[in-house]
Amino acid sequence: MRVRFAPSPTGYVHVGNVRTALFNYLLARQRGGLFLLRIEDTDVERSRKSYEEGLIEDMKWLGVKWEEGPDIGGPLGPYRQSERSELYREYVDLLLEKKMAYHCFCTPETLEREREEALAKGETPRYSGRCRNLTPEEVKERLDRGEESAVRFKMPDDKDFHYPDLVRGDLLFDLSLFGDFVILRSNGQPAYNYAVVIDDHLMGVTDVIRGEDHISNTPKQIKLYEAFGWTPPRFGHLALVLGQDGSPLSKRHGATSLNQFRALGYLPEALVNYLALLGWAPPEGEEILSWEELIRLFDISKVSKSGATFDYQKLNWINRKPLSQLPSGQGRSLALSFLEEAEYIEKGRKLSPDEQKWLVQAVEIVKANLVTLADLPKELELFFQYRPDEALLPELREEAVSPLWNFLEEKFSGDSPITAQEFISFLQEAKGKGIKGKALFHPLRVILTGCGSGVELDKLINLLGAPEAFNLGLKRRPLLLKERIQEAKGRAGR
Repeated sequence: MRVRFAPSPTGYVHVGNVRTALFNYLLARQRGGLFLLRIEDTDVERSRKSYEEGLIEDMKWLGVKWEEGPDIGGPLGPYRQSERSELYREYVDLLLEKKMAYHCFCTPETLEREREEALAKGETPRYSGRCRNLTPEEVKERLDRGEESAVRFKMPDDKDFHYPDLVRGDLLFDLSLFGDFVILRSNGQPAYNYAVVIDDHLMGVTDVIRGEDHISNTPKQIKLYEAFGWTPPRFGHLALVLGQDGSPLSKRHGATSLNQFRALGYLPEALVNYLALLGWAPPEGEEILSWEELIRLFDISKVSKSGATFDYQKLNWINRKPLSQLPSGQGRSLALSFLEEAEYIEKGRKLSPDEQKWLVQAVEIVKANLVTLADLPKELELFFQYRPDEALLPELREEAVSPLWNFLEEKFSGDSPITAQEFISFLQEAKGKGIKGKALFHPLRVILTGCGSGVELDKLINLLGAPEAFNLGLKRRPLLLKERIQEAKGRAGR
């Protein structure tokens, strides 16, 4: 089995296309096949090298790996359509020699007039075939005069053409509605329906899994295969990915491109897990699946024919599990770019061992609260500034809290941080002085963090103002305990 992902580098890769690539990849891995990446860049005006480079980087980040492609080569390359022009011309000439294709000299104005006339009659627009029966002498004369021409394929007009679709079952078409279609444009560029056939055949592609927007292209492509005497691959067409309103997923629904989800802090394994569930469900009903489980369980015949609605909330739910289970070292590594972007850490600065230790501990204690890695700056904010919930300040003004204020100022008047064990001893001493219950725990949390709930204070306390955090390359250093108490006191008006 050989399958491929063949995007056009005309923009950032859409998650709908990524889902298509993923299904191809799972199928290949499950059956011991090969997965190819091919860049379809014949749209010269819109194709950009930067989009291709971004696509390759994002797909590698996702964990989808190919055995052959433009970045690594392979025995059946080149893997960019822009580098395969001679091949396309060679096979066009073969079709012309077999009289299965012909030169078309119709101008854009003539073709548009035909289209408008068909629409006015309530008919499906199709090429009239006016150049189909030009004699060889007429064609040569017009070419010698320098007239521009495209090349069209002579489409058979079978009324009952059908093929078995891997996802949708048997599909039936009336080919008389298609008309002869362009395979080589007048500018020398191959048309999609032609180039994809040449590429897939020469690259040995056995199965083509793609979006349902290509269903109407499939009869044209199969007829081209037959014209060359080649065996067509098996085709399967996936329903579109939809927004909550039932329309195709687009920017108005939220993030749609792979690089956006990456920038938002989603983990690649979570995004893979979620995309695999768009239109397919594992037999056991389990929704949190590893790569290995996805490869083992995936079944192309069980993919839904209906559109799959992209649910951002479900993606968030799936993302939280691997995020909460991140090994501490990996969590620190992934956190760096988000903390740099938020200007917590100087970009490119190498952290010392002490700084790394502090950051590992800080990420570890807040990661259970994260939906995505992009939440890290907000969750770590409490280390670097005191921004209390205004609704909580009144309780700090209550007379019952006065003994706590006095005790805090007495114990934390210096610049040194304290350990978790020292903090526990502080709590025991406070209770011994009669400071306990409502006058201790909740007010203490508000004073030290500005929040009414969160991580246990004994886990948090040794990171608040820890010396190794003072030189993290930050625009502002973490607040000392005494500074937090002073700031809280000022906010509370005590």
